[in-house]
Amino acid sequence: MDTKQLKEFCARLPGAAWQLHDAPANILVYSVGGKRFAHFKTSQPEQWRFSIKVSPERFLELTDVPGIKPARWLARFRWITIVDVRSMPDDYLRELVEWSYRKALGSLSKKRRAALLSSLS
Repeated sequence: MDTKQLKEFCARLPGAAWQLHDAPANILVYSVGGKRFAHFKTSQPEQWRFSIKVSPERFLELTDVPGIKPARWLARFRWITIVDVRSMPDDYLRELVEWSYRKALGSLSKKRRAALLSSLS
């Protein structure tokens, strides 16, 4: 999966929204109900590096993989950065993104989550 396909996948998740933050952050953020679940770095030298939140077990597993590192400033919340998304198997990458999305959705209040999901029906 390339960067374009991954951006489209993130945008198609139910209730997902994206926002481009200019300098100094220079990130493209994907969120649901105002809660981030993924982002891309949009400036050099780290352009198109992709970050998502993962489970504690996956954090330990994935940060040992070459090309995956703890996300700057967000590692304490178990976010990882994938240097090149094309190096990851498509199904595994989709699984990781969906987990991050569900985690963000689950962190919303029941009322807000119900309102968001009902507006999609």
